[in-house]
Parts: sequence; C-alpha cells; structure tokens
Amino acid sequence: MRQTPLPAGALPPAAAARQGERYIYIACPWTPVGGGMYQVSDYLIRWQAAQRPAHAAQLRPLDSRGGSTPLFSLWILLTALAKILRGRIEGRLAGVHVNIAERLSFVRKGVIVVACRALGVPVVLHLHAQMKSFHDALPGPLQRLARWVFSLADCVLVIGPQARRFVINELLVPPERVEIVINGVPAAGQPRRKPQAGGLQRVLFLGRLSGPKGVGDLLEALARPGFDRTRLEVTIAGAGDVPAYQARSRELGIQDFVRFPGWCDPHAIAALLAQTDVLVLPSYDEVLPLVILEALANGVAVVCTAVGEIPSLLTDGVDVIYVNPGDVDGIAGALQKVLGQPELLERLERNGRALYERQFSMARFFAGVARVHQRTFGTAGHPLEPVARTPERAR
Repeated sequence: MRQTPLPAGALPPAAAARQGERYIYIACPWTPVGGGMYQVSDYLIRWQAAQRPAHAAQLRPLDSRGGSTPLFSLWILLTALAKILRGRIEGRLAGVHVNIAERLSFVRKGVIVVACRALGVPVVLHLHAQMKSFHDALPGPLQRLARWVFSLADCVLVIGPQARRFVINELLVPPERVEIVINGVPAAGQPRRKPQAGGLQRVLFLGRLSGPKGVGDLLEALARPGFDRTRLEVTIAGAGDVPAYQARSRELGIQDFVRFPGWCDPHAIAALLAQTDVLVLPSYDEVLPLVILEALANGVAVVCTAVGEIPSLLTDGVDVIYVNPGDVDGIAGALQKVLGQPELLERLERNGRALYERQFSMARFFAGVARVHQRTFGTAGHPLEPVARTPERAR
C-alpha cells in the first residue's frame, strides 16, 4: 500500500545504520509527482528496510527532479550527479538503478545514464512508460539519441512482453540485456469489510482525473439506467480538475451517489480499498497501473480496459473484467454485471487475490530486482547466490 514518502535523499533507519557498506542508488523523482516509478522505488527501499538483510547493499533514494520549479529541478539533477560522482570516488557506489519514462523524464534520466557511463558506474535502466508513441513522434535525430541512451545501460528492465519487444525491435537493445520484472505492491494495509446483504455497493476510481483516464466515460456510464442508485456509492479519488468533473456529475444527475474526495494520502487510499467492492479504471493508455495490483492485493474486483501490459498478465472473466476504451455502455454493463452477480464478484475477488500472491507480491518483485542487481552490479539489496557480473563493455 502507498506510504508516506521518505524525504529526498533520506535513508530508512535500517540503512542509515550501515553507512559504511556499499550501496545502490534508485533514481527517480522522489516525491509523489514521480507517479508509479516513484511508488515502486519507494516500495523497494521500504521493503529492504523492513527485512533488515545482513551483508546486502543499501538501496538509497536518489532524487532526480524534486517537486518544485524547473530551475529547482535542474539543481536537484545537478545534486544527483554530484552524489554519483562522490560515490564513484569513494568506491562504495555499486551502481545506479534509473527509473525512466517519456518526455522530460527521458531527458533528465538520459543525463544521469550518460554521466554514469562516463564515470564507469554500471546502470540498470527501468522503463515505466508506454514509450512507443513518444518515440515514434520524435524526429529521426532524436530517435537515434534515444537508442543511444538505452544502448549505454548494462541492463534494461521492462514491465511486460510488449515493452520488451519495443526495446529490442525499435530501440535496438540486444535481447540478452532486456529483462521483464513485473511490478509488485505490498499486501493489504487494512482488513477488508465484510459485505452485508442489501448493503451499500461501493465502486472506486483511483487515479488522476483526466480524459485519458476515462473519467468522463465513467460518469456517462454511471448515468445509464440499470444501477440501483439507492445502494450505490461511487468514489472518484485523485488529483486533477475536480470541479469540472463535479459539475459534469451534476449535469448528469448522478451527484447524489458520486463523491470526489480529491487527492488522498496513503492512509485514506488504504481505507478506501478496504471498503471497496469494485475498482474501475477505464483508461485509454496505461502500462501496468499499480492501483490495479493494489486492488488485487486487497481482494477487490477489477473492471478495466485491456491496454498496455494489462492483458498479458490478467485474464478476462477470471481475475478481471475488461471493457473497451471509450465504450460507455460497456462500462455501465460491466459494472452492473459484477455488482448484480454476487458469485461473479466473489470469484473475481478470490482469483485476483490468488494472482497477486503468485505474480505481484513485494517479495517476488524485490527478488526479481535483486537478481538483476546481483548480476549487473555484483551486489544486491538482499543476499543471493553469487552470480557473475555482466562483463563491462568497452567504455
């Protein structure tokens, strides 16, 4: 479950107690503005702190952006480069795990990758975005620059097979240097409520309130006939243009059962998931949203679109119900079907939780990342069997 972020550059208590050991930087915007890449990075560091492994490299946060003005972000980036240089000189920096997305994230992280290569610091490049459309829109010289940046990484991590094909076929990274490591999330933060016959049915949307997330489509769907409005409670939580969507809900006449709490902190999110029957995410574009994994961890049924890496990992009718992007009637029908069939709801909850245990647990995610670190950096955030480090390419 989402947790309060560590201060930029701060170490968890267990790591701070081992200042003399080797360490690995985890680079990303170290505030919630970093989105999913920040969240999984924070999960990794907090998981290590909770396990307190002996004889392991420290995982340390490296802020690459900050959360303020562009000028301040530049200062944060320069500070990150200085920390990498210091770690290289001291000889305790084993490597840098760089989390990258598109647009300005690619620019900032590209600078870090180039600097690491110049300093002889090994790099794992972790792709968190559906970068294909961004890459395809770039002019030829910038596409070549993108391929060059990815070529500098000792290993490229991707979230699923679609991203792996893109990195190999279009960014031209050799297949042996591209690995799939599926994201993981912590277990449920609060106990699930027990459903009551005839009680409220709770639906949750959690994410940024925007058109690409399908929020407008969801509101239109909720206005369709067929819902038992006397029992339905829909929460649309997240930052964005909340007043505009509130106004739209009033126009559609659904304001009595739809609420907009705005941005929610980690404790509020945990409470929402513990009370929710169905998570709905009708997005047009995703990779593998953490909110879906968190819903599965909490035993919450999921209705979502089959975009990004989602269909490669979740099965329609087994552990999720799929709808098409923009299909308002389909969204309404899927929600009514799940809410109206208790046996289907229970099956989705049970299968989703089992899938979480098999595929998306933090233990599995941490171990996958640790294996890549061990092979690439010669050390990892958790003791593993010795693995030969990837031979260095000509610098």
